[in-house]
Amino acid sequence: MEQKSVRESVVSTWINDVTPSLSGLIAIPALSPAFDADWASTGHLAAAVQHVKSYLEGRDLPGARIEVVELEGRSPLLFVDVPATPGATDKGTVLMYGHLDKQPPVGGWSEGLDPWTPVIRDGRLYGRGSVDDGYSGYAASAAVEAVHAAGGEHARIALLLETGEESGSPDLPAYLEHLSGRLGEVSLVVCLDAGGMDYDRLWLTTSLRGMVHLTVTVQLLATAQHSGLASGVVASSFRILRQLLERIENAETGEIKLSELNVEVPASRLAEIEAVAEVAPEALRTAFPLVSGGKTVSEDALELLLNNYWRPTLSIIGGEGLPRPAEAGNVLRQSTTLTLSFRLPPTADAEDALAAIKRALTTDVPYGAKVTIAEDQQAENGWNAPEEAAWLTDALRRVDDEVFGRPHRAAGMGGSIPFMGLLGEKYPEAQFLVTGACGADSNIHVPDEWLNLDYAQQVTEAVAHLLDAHARS
Repeated sequence: MEQKSVRESVVSTWINDVTPSLSGLIAIPALSPAFDADWASTGHLAAAVQHVKSYLEGRDLPGARIEVVELEGRSPLLFVDVPATPGATDKGTVLMYGHLDKQPPVGGWSEGLDPWTPVIRDGRLYGRGSVDDGYSGYAASAAVEAVHAAGGEHARIALLLETGEESGSPDLPAYLEHLSGRLGEVSLVVCLDAGGMDYDRLWLTTSLRGMVHLTVTVQLLATAQHSGLASGVVASSFRILRQLLERIENAETGEIKLSELNVEVPASRLAEIEAVAEVAPEALRTAFPLVSGGKTVSEDALELLLNNYWRPTLSIIGGEGLPRPAEAGNVLRQSTTLTLSFRLPPTADAEDALAAIKRALTTDVPYGAKVTIAEDQQAENGWNAPEEAAWLTDALRRVDDEVFGRPHRAAGMGGSIPFMGLLGEKYPEAQFLVTGACGADSNIHVPDEWLNLDYAQQVTEAVAHLLDAHARS
């Protein structure tokens, strides 16, 4: 395809159509089901789906079928089915993915900004869900329109926009099973829920960490006791829990000790990470708002990238049993509860990891304390991309030259996208293009979330070229 036509189509669509409609989507407080137990009655998820559906119905997507799919008891999904162009009817299905549900608003937005009020400043579109991941359906449709405008080709497109990603995509497997007969043979997966270190080049995500979540309670006393009378005789439940955690994590270094949670980094991924360290040596070290004088766990860029992409970590994300300081009396509490969140290497087995963690927490417990692990445990595998096909390598080089003017980079991501692991298992022969407009400073999940509009347009251009290249492969 001729680059000038692609760019003109994308830019025009984004300025005249996408940005106004995306702004309207931001205004809908479509919290993910995990954050809105009454989502079915509040109707915000349904409103978000209808908003995007109405937009897509007005676009030039020849032969497209656009429908809301809603299985009983599950949050809705928007399914867009666009037939292949005449020259690409034998290229299988391109499965494109995004989500419309959002994280909670969170307080502390800057003056003049609000999670549900779209604001454009200096080329940034602010608002919850702007970059995570409201823009994705718009970018996907704009890319398909650009292919048509430039006389290109594309295989059959199946766009899935779910409404439960921020809750761990609990309903997505059921929808994939429900739609499996209609999806056909998926040969390319395009996920637009990622990004990279800067806005200067295309970033590909080639691995995602898995995760294990569990809540553990340690109890030694049947009832709380006066700390002056019982301390030194009865161990603190907090200290016992600290001892158990030390079996799993080196408190000084953060290293996870259990072999089931550690893997060897593949040589190809290590080479990618080394290349990222060269072009963005300060990206992770400066990405997060540390207190004055605060430091990251290492000054070395490569170590930080390996830690974030391929090494297991433990974060304590919740607790119970500790009173607020103003209410704390001289009491030896009967129990301590902590919620543990582990991030796993992309190729680690999450179920094996969970079993190893539970063994470490429940075997030979000090002082005979009672350990209870709550039933709501999570164990999700990560994802490691398949080897890149020659056509995709060639197409990416063209995108590098014509769209961004510099080489793309591929890297892992410390977070999880459950959809990718699921699709990796379901479509092992497919190629995967996991990219997006999110930058290291896009503030997803926190105050002042924003979308870089110019970069989002470039990503859209890149996707259009890659769809055409896939159709001609």
